[in-house]
Amino acid sequence: MIRISQIKLPVQHDASLLREKVCQQLKIRPEDIISIKIVKRSLDARKKPDLKFVYTVDVETGKERKILNRIEKSGTKVNSKNIMLTNEVPYLLPKTGNEKLSCRPVIIGSGPAGLFCAWLLAQKGFRPLILERGSDACKRKAQVDAFWEDGSLHPDSNVQFGEGGAGTFSDGKLNTGVKDPSGRNRKVLEIFVKHGAPEEILYDHKPHLGTDLLITIITSLRKQIEQLGGTFCFEHKVTDFDIKSGKIIGLQINDKEWIDAEVVVAALGHSARDTFQMLKQRGIAMEAKSFAVGVRIEHPQEMINLSQYGVPHVDVLGAANYKLTHQLANGHGIYSFCMCPGGYVVNASSEPGYLAVNGMSYHARDSRNANSAMIVTVNPADYLPYAISHQQAAGVAVADNDPLTGMYFQRYLEQAAYRLADGRIPVQTYQDFCRQKPSTALGEVLPCMKGSYALTNLSSVFPDFIRQSIAEGIQACGMKIKGFDRPDALLSGVESRTSSPVRIPRNEEYMANISGFYPCGEGAGYAGGITSAAMDGLRVAEAICKKYMNFQ
Repeated sequence: MIRISQIKLPVQHDASLLREKVCQQLKIRPEDIISIKIVKRSLDARKKPDLKFVYTVDVETGKERKILNRIEKSGTKVNSKNIMLTNEVPYLLPKTGNEKLSCRPVIIGSGPAGLFCAWLLAQKGFRPLILERGSDACKRKAQVDAFWEDGSLHPDSNVQFGEGGAGTFSDGKLNTGVKDPSGRNRKVLEIFVKHGAPEEILYDHKPHLGTDLLITIITSLRKQIEQLGGTFCFEHKVTDFDIKSGKIIGLQINDKEWIDAEVVVAALGHSARDTFQMLKQRGIAMEAKSFAVGVRIEHPQEMINLSQYGVPHVDVLGAANYKLTHQLANGHGIYSFCMCPGGYVVNASSEPGYLAVNGMSYHARDSRNANSAMIVTVNPADYLPYAISHQQAAGVAVADNDPLTGMYFQRYLEQAAYRLADGRIPVQTYQDFCRQKPSTALGEVLPCMKGSYALTNLSSVFPDFIRQSIAEGIQACGMKIKGFDRPDALLSGVESRTSSPVRIPRNEEYMANISGFYPCGEGAGYAGGITSAAMDGLRVAEAICKKYMNFQ
């Protein structure tokens, strides 16, 4: 196979032009080509509005070495970085080990980490049991829609909990910065495609699915796991662990039923706060970690398109995205996160009396606004005083080394946001945020939101160092995207669920300090999005496969 990179074509082109370009570069005829596979496609927008797609392709001819030799002999210097022989390394299922299991492995949670862990274990004959506190995807969607309509929150089945995890109600981004030579990333994308995702996710530089596609895809994936012997139990919340002599031996379901458990994968998600508290009580080692908090910011999508493309709209490209970062003089960094082109700001609350927001897009990305989180990194030293304040208000003392201080800080912000607008999403224009003045009117930017909202003084929710960082950071980003700091840009909050506030340490066998307990995915601190969580699910499943015989 010959890999060619840096093939540049106009964004408006047909497949024949790519084939023609391959023939030119390799000095071959079209009939010499057996196949062309697109490996990667990205956008070059440095000379807007003259936009180019940049391709990396793998070409099969049957005469790869001969073609490269001929190019070199012709006097044309072959750029070893742009034209080379390559061999794709496929993802290989692990071999199973020798230890016997007395009962089926149990997976807690059916987000990306839990689903892909279950997929691999099912493939290898382990017949996993998946316990999910929320509802299946279809029922969950109805519950979330009702919450956005009338505020009726289901604490165990909402934007954060239920089949598919928190990523189901998001933009559905599938890009990741995780380096993985074993091929897990590609395998995750291939599995998504097999279950209904568009094939472009295999090569687009910034692939995404959208909430509408994700719901059908994860339902299809669940059915395959069931056909392979897996069992899903929805509305089954794990409420306690039975641990003896440093080993896990059982789980309690819904505060009443107990089941035997020898291998437990904890794919909890980043919002399983009651479960984190229970883990702490049962002696599972955890650590408070850094994460980020802030606001959602909305702009007209055409404004973002104009900045990124040089024109307000390009059919073949759809809504433009952006990625921004800025280091502040106060030592904190601010950056955009979970950017949703043509998306919606959504009420993503999961606890009564607390309010959090997130961003979501459908596959078409066709709302009038772009939104993104603009968030500030905080570490345990930053948030400890506010965590202590929140717990003291509840009559609970907090030790400085409490692993859940980050969770208490999230609650500190979310409780203030909830009280500010009586459970509605607090909204404020950027100009009023900087002035610390309640907004009383909107400008030209009108909100695209799921859930009711109220104009108020959102800035009052945040500690001064976060408020100032957000205000200064957005102003600095106005130098990178014209209009980003426009006075009527809409801010909403709080964005507090960017990642898990805890990490559950695990050893080289992927186990925690309790034997048989496998922390996994974003909730355990080992992932930061759909793809990286799915990859970690595969990684943990591989460790289980290598240790145990499949369960018959």
